[in-house]
Amino acid sequence: MSPPPTPDMGGASPARILVVEDDAKIADMLTNYLQAQGFATEWSADGLDALRRLQAQPPALVLLDLMLPGLDGLALCAATRKFSAVPIIMITARVDEIDRLLGLDTGADDYICKPFSPREVVARVKALLRRSQGLLARIEQPAALVVNEPAQRITWLGQPLPLTPVEFRLLRLLLSRPDQVFGRVSLLDHLHEDFRDVSDRVIDSHIKNLRRKLKQAGSNDSISSVYGVGYRFDCAPQTA
Repeated sequence: MSPPPTPDMGGASPARILVVEDDAKIADMLTNYLQAQGFATEWSADGLDALRRLQAQPPALVLLDLMLPGLDGLALCAATRKFSAVPIIMITARVDEIDRLLGLDTGADDYICKPFSPREVVARVKALLRRSQGLLARIEQPAALVVNEPAQRITWLGQPLPLTPVEFRLLRLLLSRPDQVFGRVSLLDHLHEDFRDVSDRVIDSHIKNLRRKLKQAGSNDSISSVYGVGYRFDCAPQTA
């Protein structure tokens, strides 16, 4: 029998959670508890297998263990972020590892430490799904800024912005995940795939130019600086 729809998730079918965990007992506990709460679940014990699953059919959310065979959690998270904005909760066995993970631009949305309460995991899952669905609803509204991928162009109210190729890639990345803070090193990795030795301060120059061009176009959206970390794209509130 299919489990009932997840409460407050807003759909007729249950949200599907991919549990990526090589410990079968922990994975079994998580999947059983999530199913009891109305979620559909899928389990992968290997990082490379999980990556293939994510590419084939993205779930609603990923519970991702840090230590995995094939591809570890950090590498899998980084690889996933190249093609998907699926919500990710990283799981680690060490409390002190949380501080290190938070200091990295891993791309994960939340972190939880073993041993954990299954209730806490479910609460985190539901909270993150609510946040991501709220963001999706906002993104799906008619947008003033539109990315035209085939034309490699971004328009504001139908008018193309005069962007360089690097500025296009930078703004496209920031627009892909509004409200997420991107570190300078992460931004450089996305902009320059040849791993050239470029100072991360070059990002500041590109951001300055983007801010100027957005302002000249009349956009109320903004790129905010996060001291000591990097940059975040803030969408201006939309009026009726």
